[in-house]
Amino acid sequence: MDALLSNINWPEIGQACLDTLSMLGMALGFTVLLGLPLGVLLYLTGKQQLHAKPGIYRVLSMVVNILRSLPFIILLIVLIPVTTLITGTSLGVAGAIPPLVVGCTPFFARLVETALREVDRGLVEATQSMGATTWQIIWHTLLPESRPGLIAAVTVTAIVLVDYTAMAGVIGGGGLGDLAIRFGYQRFQTDVMVVTVALLVLLVQGLQMTGDRLVSHYSRR
Repeated sequence: MDALLSNINWPEIGQACLDTLSMLGMALGFTVLLGLPLGVLLYLTGKQQLHAKPGIYRVLSMVVNILRSLPFIILLIVLIPVTTLITGTSLGVAGAIPPLVVGCTPFFARLVETALREVDRGLVEATQSMGATTWQIIWHTLLPESRPGLIAAVTVTAIVLVDYTAMAGVIGGGGLGDLAIRFGYQRFQTDVMVVTVALLVLLVQGLQMTGDRLVSHYSRR
């Protein structure tokens, strides 16, 4: 076994795992924080919704679609000046957070909009007829009723972020992706590549299983 894993530096692998989890946690937090209100706004201003405003919806939708259509690897490079301005560096964990958030927020916002559209319109109208404000409708009807869909959206977004953190290694973003590129690919250390890929697969499986259980739990309630 030692011969097969002769190039593995386990402390470095451990640090790369921590870096990946740090990027995932921080980027997912900011993505939900920004994407949830954006998704709610898309829903509210959509056709035949509570505050239908076609003009605003078209602008928001166009911005979201443009950002979603950009390949993440290009977004990483384009945002280097902005990332450096915000964090003081374009490398490491800190340098990967801004492009991760910009890349995933529009994606998550669309998933939020879709989840909200699946809420029974009769429930929304009933709440509105009782004199509830828009905020009360959002907080007490839309978000609770769409909880399974929102959890599924967070799960899918987290898995996409794992993929993006690996790509961030191309520009020295740190984490398992950076390790795989620097050692597994550039130095032809196959054992490093296999271990990093296996760890990423385990992380994705863990996220998916956790998300599925939460969706199942809240769907039964």
